[in-house]
Amino acid sequence: RRRVQGAPPAPDPDLGRQRGIVEAFLAASRNGDFEGLLAVLAPDVVVRADQAAQRLGSLPVIRGAAAVAESFKGRAQAAKTALVDGEIGVAVILGGTLRVVLRVTIAGDRIAAIDATAEPTQIETFDVEVLDRN
Repeated sequence: RRRVQGAPPAPDPDLGRQRGIVEAFLAASRNGDFEGLLAVLAPDVVVRADQAAQRLGSLPVIRGAAAVAESFKGRAQAAKTALVDGEIGVAVILGGTLRVVLRVTIAGDRIAAIDATAEPTQIETFDVEVLDRN
């Protein structure tokens, strides 16, 4: 019903489980593990990027697990699991500076949506706490 009405999937309140899913996503991304990425992405996953993230090389919208997996494969070297405004997400830190924030929506045991923000004035409005020590 939510999908028909265009509402995003309801977020899952289990942060520990969500953190495990995001960490599996980042590990698969770093290692170029296409199958590992597919395992944690919902079939109809959508990635949306703001204009600043697009200038860094992201497409405005990427739809579907295979396309999203291909776009993240071999990347995420500077990405760390984080809390973004109290919800699980990803912080991309380059040269000691927070450059990109990924807000992640998880439905069930898979990532249903990723919203990439790289606009510095927007990033400043987020409360970001890095959880990942790698």
